[in-house]
Amino acid sequence: MNASVIKALKLLDLFTSDEKELTLAEIARKSDLAKPTAYRLLTSLEVCGFLIKTKMSDQDIRYKLGLKLLELGNLVMEGLELRKIALPHMKNLCSEIDEVVHLVIQEGNEAVYIEKVESKQNLRLYTRIGKRSPLYVGSGPKLLFAYLPIKERKQLFESLTLESLTPNTITDKEKLWEELNKINEQGFAVSHGEQDANTFGISFPIHDYTEKVIAALGVSGLAARFTDENEAFITEKVREAAQLISKDLGFRVRA
Repeated sequence: MNASVIKALKLLDLFTSDEKELTLAEIARKSDLAKPTAYRLLTSLEVCGFLIKTKMSDQDIRYKLGLKLLELGNLVMEGLELRKIALPHMKNLCSEIDEVVHLVIQEGNEAVYIEKVESKQNLRLYTRIGKRSPLYVGSGPKLLFAYLPIKERKQLFESLTLESLTPNTITDKEKLWEELNKINEQGFAVSHGEQDANTFGISFPIHDYTEKVIAALGVSGLAARFTDENEAFITEKVREAAQLISKDLGFRVRA
C-alpha cells in the first residue's frame, strides 16, 4: 500500500460545496501535514489533472478540483447507465435462450465483465461480475479488441504476449489478427472453449450514440447445448438484444 498515494487522494476529500477553493495553508492545516509535504502532494495531483492551481497574487495561491475528476466521473456514470439500460434486455434474452448472458467492457488491455444474468441450467458456466480476461480470449473480449480504432488495435496487438488458458486459446499472432479482422467483417465474435474447455460463446457489439462500440453483449454455455439449429436461434436473439440496447443508448443505424 502506497502511503503517499493515499495521502494525496485524501486531500481531494477536503474540497466541499462550501469550500471549492483552498490555499496551501488551509490544506496543510486541514490534513495535518507539513506545508512542504502538502505542496509536494498537491503538485502531483495538479500534474495529473486532479487539481487546478490558480494564482491570484504571489501571496494568494489557491487550489480547486480539476476536470480530470469530471472526466472520470462521467466514465463511472456511463458504466452505471449502460448496466441500467442493458439489464432488462439481458433478462429478456436469458428467458428466451436459458443460457448465461453477460455484459463486457474494455479497461486498458483487459476485458471486464460488469453485468450478468444466470440461466436455469443445472450445468452452467460461472462468470462473476468483475472478472477480468485478456482481450484475445473469449467472444466478448475478442469483439472489443476487434472494434478498437485500427491504430489502437495495432499498438495493443504488438504489445501482446499470448498465453494459453485452454488448448483452444489462440496463441499464434497471425491467426489472432485474422480472427480480429473476421470479427470486424462479420459483426460478431464466437469462442470455442477458449476460456473454459467444452464451452461455446457468442457476442455482439453494443454501440452508443456516437456509433462507438462501448461493450459486448455475450452468451455462453456448454458446447453440447449449441447444436446447429439452437446456435442459429441464439445468435439471432443475441443480435436483436444488442441492437435494442444500442438503440436505447441513442445509436441509430445509418440507412
